[in-house]
Amino acid sequence: MTTDTDLLAFAERHPRLFVLTGAGVSTESGIPDYRDAQGNWKRPPPVTFQAFMGEEATRKRYWARSMIGWRTMGQAQPGPAHRALAALESQGRVAMLLTQNVDGLHQAAGSRNVIDLHGRIDTVRCMACEHRLPRVDFQAELLRLNPDWAALDARAAPDGDADLEVRDFSGFDIPACPACGGLLKPDVVFFGESVPRHRVDAAYSALDAADGVLVVGSSLMVYSGFRFVQRAAERALPVAALNLGRTRADGLLSLKVEAPIGPALERLAGLLVPPDVRAA
Repeated sequence: MTTDTDLLAFAERHPRLFVLTGAGVSTESGIPDYRDAQGNWKRPPPVTFQAFMGEEATRKRYWARSMIGWRTMGQAQPGPAHRALAALESQGRVAMLLTQNVDGLHQAAGSRNVIDLHGRIDTVRCMACEHRLPRVDFQAELLRLNPDWAALDARAAPDGDADLEVRDFSGFDIPACPACGGLLKPDVVFFGESVPRHRVDAAYSALDAADGVLVVGSSLMVYSGFRFVQRAAERALPVAALNLGRTRADGLLSLKVEAPIGPALERLAGLLVPPDVRAA
């Protein structure tokens, strides 16, 4: 564990940062995360792509819980970490922000150079014809078709899920694609599903052009994020992490700061001088 001063020095030495964010960035916005300080699951793992696509019962359970969970996810606002990262980008300090989150809060805070590695939960995609529709529209249809379920309540869970447990989900009605009648799925990468190659390639290109990597709020236990730290290590790019708890990449880090993420990033953004000002 080191200090804010070390994080400031790291950012000053590496003015074009590739930033990789995880769920810890959004917990201050009221969105729960998946893992504890040791990187272990706090709850049962999320639904897999194979189960969602192959089992109607799984889809009914998923969408019933998601209909309740959208109350939290759909109203979430950017927190201090999102705003500070947007400020760092505006200062010219963040060359690219790669997020494992699906909530869109980095863009809502003003970040522009963002790659949504795992997609966006605010869009629903047809798996047959690729038609996409806003989640708010799909939510309205879920509520129209399932008025009795709409009255239920449950504790919010990660990624727009909710801890809704009932004996029988068979009566839940899922709308079909309005364009072709096909199966609809959130436009996010589920466990067991591959990240689209163009996103990975774009992130690799941005990482290769950076002079340092900053991991924020991620244990990196999922390989889809961890591989970018591996890539940085292969290219001898220094990697710092701001995270409360263990990460899968602890042995590859040049610097690790364990501190509340929002306040630490706010202090960093307030102390840094834009690179062009310093050069002048």
